[in-house]
Amino acid sequence: MNLEEAIQTAISFENRIRDLYGDSVNRILDPAGRKFLAALRDDEQHHMEYLESRLDLLRKTGRLHHEELMTRIRFDQRIPDETAKLEKRMPKKDLGDEKQILSRALQVEVETSNFYKDMVQTFPKSGREMFARFVEIEDAHTHAVQMELDFLEKNGYWFDFKEFDME
Repeated sequence: MNLEEAIQTAISFENRIRDLYGDSVNRILDPAGRKFLAALRDDEQHHMEYLESRLDLLRKTGRLHHEELMTRIRFDQRIPDETAKLEKRMPKKDLGDEKQILSRALQVEVETSNFYKDMVQTFPKSGREMFARFVEIEDAHTHAVQMELDFLEKNGYWFDFKEFDME
């Protein structure tokens, strides 16, 4: 796979996950859940636009110029605080749709991150740097989605830490 093909494939991955989030936004009843999915959708759209601009530049100049890619979704210490607030507002109903959406999103985020990790190993400096930044961002998305899913499933984990043990 050459660099142009890799960027086109990356655009396909970003399009796929953006559409998943976009289609899911209106299926979620909780406003905070809709906001979370909309933020992820918008971030993935930003990624597509960035990749399309890099592809256009590559086609015009034959070179890839790496510019810093910003993200709107960051995993930092504020997320546990915000999720704790969310628990008070969560509807006391079956959250099957939300769990299914987040499970599917997690799967696609992991697949996308794995693709970028492969590309980091495949390309020289310019391509590697661009794809490495996508690994960071997609891993943060994966972590955020996993955290939300753990929260909904109440499976004994809180932000990847085991809360309790039955033994």
